[in-house]
Amino acid sequence: MGEMEIRTDLALESREGVASSLDVKRDVICSSVEKLQGIKVSTVEIASEKAQKLMGKPMGTYVTIEGKPVTEQEESYGELLSKELSLVLEKLLTKYKVSSALVVGLGNRMVTPDALGPRTLDYLDINRHLDEEYPITVSAIVPGVMAQTGMETAEIVQGIVKETKPELVVVVDALAARNAKRLGCTIQLSDTGICPGSGVGNHRNAINKETLGVHVISIGVPTVIDARTIVSDAVGDFHGKHEERYEELSRWFVTPKDIDESIQLLSRILADGINHAFSGNKTS
Repeated sequence: MGEMEIRTDLALESREGVASSLDVKRDVICSSVEKLQGIKVSTVEIASEKAQKLMGKPMGTYVTIEGKPVTEQEESYGELLSKELSLVLEKLLTKYKVSSALVVGLGNRMVTPDALGPRTLDYLDINRHLDEEYPITVSAIVPGVMAQTGMETAEIVQGIVKETKPELVVVVDALAARNAKRLGCTIQLSDTGICPGSGVGNHRNAINKETLGVHVISIGVPTVIDARTIVSDAVGDFHGKHEERYEELSRWFVTPKDIDESIQLLSRILADGINHAFSGNKTS
C-alpha cells in the first residue's frame, strides 16, 4: 500500500513535505520576508537533482507571496498583493532584460476555478499592435484547453512564439494546493515554466525554455485542493483504512464557495501587477 500522494503545484508545500530529507544549503535554499499587513514573501530555490526528484518540481527559483483572502471591501489589500507581485516580476525582468513579451492565459474560461488565466488577460495592457514605443511590447493569447481546440496548449504557444518571436513568455494559470488556507490568497512565480493541468493530475506537454527557446515565467494562484487531502486531514489515516474509497476520491477537487468573487478579484490583482512591471515604472 503506497503512501498518500501530496498533490500540490506550490514548491513551498512540496518542500514542507520532504524537508527532513533535504540539505538546506545544498539541495534547496529557502528564505522568507515579512511584509505589510501579514503578507509573507518566500523564495525556494531547488538547487539539486535530488531535491528536484523528491519535490517533483524542476530545478529553479519559486517565489511565493502569501496573504489573506481578498474581498471587495479590502481593495487596498489587493493593491498590496499586486505591488509585491510587480516587485518580484520586475526583479526577474531585470535579470532577463527583455523588450517583448507574450502573456498566455491558461485554463478554461467556462470553468470558474480554472478561469484565472483567461480572466487575467481581460485586464492586461496589450500594446504590440500599437505604433507607440513601450519599455516592453506585450501580446497575449488565451489558447483554451484541448477539449475546445483539439490541440495541446504547448503546440499552440510554440507556433505563436515561432511566428511572433517574443523574448519572454509569461504563463498565468490556476493551481492546486495542499493546504486549504492557501487557496485564493497565495501567488507563486517561477522561472521554470509550467506543465498545464499537472496539479489536478491532467499532465500536458511542458511550456518552458526547453520547449519554446525563450525565457518562461509562470504565475499562478491555487484555486482547488484534492478532496482526498481534505478527508484525510479531517479523519486521520483515511488512505490506510479505506483505500478503495480513497482512490474513488481521486476524481474530486474542492474549491471555495466564493470562487466566483475570488477569481474576479485575483485576475485584477495579477493583471495590475503584470501591467506595472511591464510599464517600466519601478515599484518603490
